Amino acid sequence: MQNFKIREMAHEDIDEILQIEELCYGAHHWSRESFQTELSNKISTYKCILDDKKCIGYMGIWKIMDEAHVTNLSIHPDYQNKKLAHRLLLSMIDECYKEKIKYITLEVRVSNERAIHLYEKFGFKSLGLRKKYYQDNNEDALIMWSENIFDKKYKDLYSELNKIVEQN
Repeated sequence: MQNFKIREMAHEDIDEILQIEELCYGAHHWSRESFQTELSNKISTYKCILDDKKCIGYMGIWKIMDEAHVTNLSIHPDYQNKKLAHRLLLSMIDECYKEKIKYITLEVRVSNERAIHLYEKFGFKSLGLRKKYYQDNNEDALIMWSENIFDKKYKDLYSELNKIVEQN
């Protein structure tokens, strides 16, 4: 069983993050400057997941009042299907619990069925579209929201998801 660690993203991680970005998104990915800016943004939290000392995935959120907005979530293609995105999401939900953040929202490409399925597992529901949201191809974005994560129903789901991840 591999041992993965999650920690706060640092400026030193950006080179590895950019490699993951390019592998996952091709030419249309975030820039170095975008990540540098986000790491200095007071409302942002960014985390990396590591295999030994190498960053193999990351996730970011903006925390605004009682909401968190997922800015990005990516796993290196060589490490996908190992429940690492689940681990990052659970870690960010832990962050939301600590910060008393009730709701989590995000946009995802309508064609990204794997990501949509992941978010649905985490109790996110589709609440609309942002037409032509993605500039590279004018693809629509699905707007997804969690239930109140402090509700018993969501806490039960969170516990179940934690058990699944611990078994892997």
